[in-house]
Amino acid sequence: MAASTHWLASAAAQAVLERGGNAFDAGVAGGFVLQVVEPHLNGPAGDMTGIIFVSSGSAETKVLMGQGTAPRLASVEYFQSLRLTRVPGADDLAAVPGATDAWLVLLRDYGIWHLRDILQYAIDYARNVFNLLSKINSIIHSVRELFLRNWPTSADLWLVEGAAPKAGEVISNVAFTEVLEHLIFVGKNGTSRVDEIESARLEWKSGSVAKRIVDFGSTPHMHPDGNKYSAVIGEDDLAEFSAGFEEPCVSSFRGYTIAKTGPWGQGPALLQALKILEGYDDAELDPSKAGGVHLVLEAFKLAFADCDTYYGNGDCRLEYLLSEKYEQERRGLIGEQASLEFRPGNVPGARKVLPELREADEDSGGSAITGELTVSSHGDARGDTCHIDVVDRWGNMISATPSGGWLQSSPAIPGLGFGVGTRLQMTWLDRHHSSALTPGERPRTTLTPTMVLKDGEPIMALGSPGGDQQDQWQLLFLLRVLVGGQDLQDAIDAPAFHTTSMPSSFWPRTWAPGGAVVEDRVGEDFIQELASRGHLISRAGDWSLGCLSCVTRDPASGVDACSGESKRFPGVCSWTMMSEMGELADRE
Repeated sequence: MAASTHWLASAAAQAVLERGGNAFDAGVAGGFVLQVVEPHLNGPAGDMTGIIFVSSGSAETKVLMGQGTAPRLASVEYFQSLRLTRVPGADDLAAVPGATDAWLVLLRDYGIWHLRDILQYAIDYARNVFNLLSKINSIIHSVRELFLRNWPTSADLWLVEGAAPKAGEVISNVAFTEVLEHLIFVGKNGTSRVDEIESARLEWKSGSVAKRIVDFGSTPHMHPDGNKYSAVIGEDDLAEFSAGFEEPCVSSFRGYTIAKTGPWGQGPALLQALKILEGYDDAELDPSKAGGVHLVLEAFKLAFADCDTYYGNGDCRLEYLLSEKYEQERRGLIGEQASLEFRPGNVPGARKVLPELREADEDSGGSAITGELTVSSHGDARGDTCHIDVVDRWGNMISATPSGGWLQSSPAIPGLGFGVGTRLQMTWLDRHHSSALTPGERPRTTLTPTMVLKDGEPIMALGSPGGDQQDQWQLLFLLRVLVGGQDLQDAIDAPAFHTTSMPSSFWPRTWAPGGAVVEDRVGEDFIQELASRGHLISRAGDWSLGCLSCVTRDPASGVDACSGESKRFPGVCSWTMMSEMGELADRE
């Protein structure tokens, strides 16, 4: 079974499974298709985080790390010399590519197909056109003037006679097609499947692709502050980065094991929130009731306060943060009324440096985040990405969240057909902070796939787009399924909500203390009860939050289980819901 945020990626992955490929072959094929059909949500020079379960051999769970590192010239001092107080969210200054290398490493180590067979799906869609989603049309329209004035290479690639292409219009990306075909050509000289993949990796990291990225970045481009800056990424930065595998961070909840990335990602915040909530009875954790929503929002405020204070590449004392004693102390801070404070805990042996807390205003980004992908006229984007899950007949499983390299956040590179990721914007220009910008270190990422295991066997792979909302929406799903016993599709379709009471991971990094974003379809009485508890409500509309993907497997029978069909879109298995009903119409 394959599930993703775009039906063409799901179809490609499913085709690989049906032709004998394993889950990792299918995930890579679907991942490259996502780069083609959802260029506003991810790109080849973006980043990617995955969690995999390998059924053969020792049968183990691993994290696939595809997060690029800060260039060697990127330092707090350098950015301050440019009179910047935060790393910008657009253009090449925040470039840290890593996604393509991660997909190739996964294929090399755990796939069984050849590279040429994997890439044919993406090549076909990129060359022979695909239908443009309405969301891509609106995003291109929002940055049209930026493209025309400052990013002519993006205008050439994405505009049609100076205007955004219409929703449903068929488009192609010949330049990216030629890049993929070149990687296949370079790999032909390999004496084995592994050799061909390694040859393609070397070309990507040190050959013509890397040279074009660096050469183009050396030309200054317009940034949100109205000034022009050159990228700091160099050929050595690209050549020396290598994706790889790491041990997951795991924690238990109601007899299940939840696997996430380490504290260089957002993932452990989900584990902390679950640990806090474990002390409540099942009936108290019902997300369909205002009391359950209140507990979830308050738990996440505490978890994210720790995340934004302690998480990073250093020793954040994660064992202590996930200990029963600590989470019991944190649970005791939750009262009947919503907290408007930023309350990280005290962690022995860890340096406690609070992030800058700035409330949003008209000059710094406007109102509370709705979870919907938003893009300014300068190209600053926040709040969305894409996802894919796959499980095969042998019990291999993958949950992967690729992102970055959005068409709207950096100019298209001539001859490549894509821009670079801007994940560096998630670092702080405070050298004492745990997530300070540091040359050679990974910026902290919001990408946070999830795997659920029972008695050592994987039973579920899931994930969601949505920036800082990813784990919040996933936790709702887990509570509804693991505690409430809901059908998977019903749990996905249920109303979503999230807190904005923490600094955004995206430029301009503001927060809305006490903010709670809620879908209107929960009902007026529900919303008023939350407001009476002190939550500052932002209404998000009826079907505006969440886009969760999931596959499951029954270890006893070996059967891959389907999440059912969407009540609004019959025939779709294992995924829903898109951020606007118009997208569902596109998919029909």
